[in-house]
Amino acid sequence: MAAGGVCMSRYIIHSGGISYPIIDLGLLKVPTFFAATVGGGLFRMGIGALPFLLAMLLQVVFGLSPFASGMLTFTSAAGALFMKATATPIIRRLGFRTVLIFNGILSAFIMASYALFRPTTPHFFIVLALLSGGFFRSLQFTSLGTLAYADVPNSSMSSASTLSSMAQQLFLSLGVALGAMLLHMSLTASGLGRLTTSDFTPAFIVMGVLALASSLLFVPLEYHAGDEVSGRQRGVELARTPQTVTEAD
Repeated sequence: MAAGGVCMSRYIIHSGGISYPIIDLGLLKVPTFFAATVGGGLFRMGIGALPFLLAMLLQVVFGLSPFASGMLTFTSAAGALFMKATATPIIRRLGFRTVLIFNGILSAFIMASYALFRPTTPHFFIVLALLSGGFFRSLQFTSLGTLAYADVPNSSMSSASTLSSMAQQLFLSLGVALGAMLLHMSLTASGLGRLTTSDFTPAFIVMGVLALASSLLFVPLEYHAGDEVSGRQRGVELARTPQTVTEAD
């Protein structure tokens, strides 16, 4: 992680002195792209660690088989599928800024609540928590993926796609690395030589805090940010048209 930080710092300096960098960091000056990339990156760091942490918790600590563990964690994907049908109406009704702030906060608390899982926790409650978490995280990812390109000029769309894809993979990888590091630190501090449920508590809480911090980066966005791509502005205009006609009549 330290070596990666040094390399990233060197690239930032290098890219500022050339005309056509392969990763154009100048796109981060676009407010909506910055919020979706950096704010979304913090959110992805929290999400990136979840598959690793949940698999370790359910199999190593709870003693579930890989199949049983996979069937439980699969419910997150099921929640994400349910969200796909409702994401567009929600974003169109509330707008990107409102959805990203409040849905991010809700997702963060759900993520942190996984620290309460115990071997005695009924599988029904685990499934419910994972299902709801996947549902709201999917809405966040859909919003981020759409908002990122809302104000990017067509001439820079290719560079924006490259930077966004790279940032997503980077933050996901950092999430796994951070989750593993926190887990190892808890294991070392306990001195037991084996993982227990308490070792996972700090990791889940930190992942939740990262997701919560991402919501702060969406606060500076304009209220109508991204309305053009969500169709929200068009919906408002259509809603006003009948009223205008009626008054004219």
